Amino acid sequence: MEKIDGKRQPGKYTVIAWTGLLTSTLDAVAAILSAHKMPAATVFKFIASGVFGKAAFAGGFEMVGAGIFFHYLIAYSITAVFFVLYPMFILFLKNKYVVAVGFALIAWVITHLVIVPLSRIGWSHMEIGGIVIGMGILIITIGLPIVLIADRYYYNGNFRANLS
Repeated sequence: MEKIDGKRQPGKYTVIAWTGLLTSTLDAVAAILSAHKMPAATVFKFIASGVFGKAAFAGGFEMVGAGIFFHYLIAYSITAVFFVLYPMFILFLKNKYVVAVGFALIAWVITHLVIVPLSRIGWSHMEIGGIVIGMGILIITIGLPIVLIADRYYYNGNFRANLS
């Protein structure tokens, strides 16, 4: 715990860890719900297939576990980087909700245009509707939680009027 202005506040790494757990879980739940015609296990096997290829779909719980691990690893990493960079983004963009959308857009680009194409999943055709839904999910599950928690952390809960 750190003391800021006489108040006890959790340390940065603790806040990042809890924020990462929140964003990763929200995004995992959204992935499962948006793939409603597919079992949750298959969603995570798909993620695992990025490393293990088609063998992931023939696997059992170990591939589901690997998919969950990779999902949390990627989402935690994105959360940690965005949390640390938040003060720079807010200075430039001036509005936390614009920053949330920006973070979601960057997260989408990183995952869909860098990580997935470089994985064993490879490049796949994307429909505009799926892109819009995916970005909307990331705004809600990644962008907003990060900026709301980071703003409160960095600015001691004082949500500045000009940023609201």
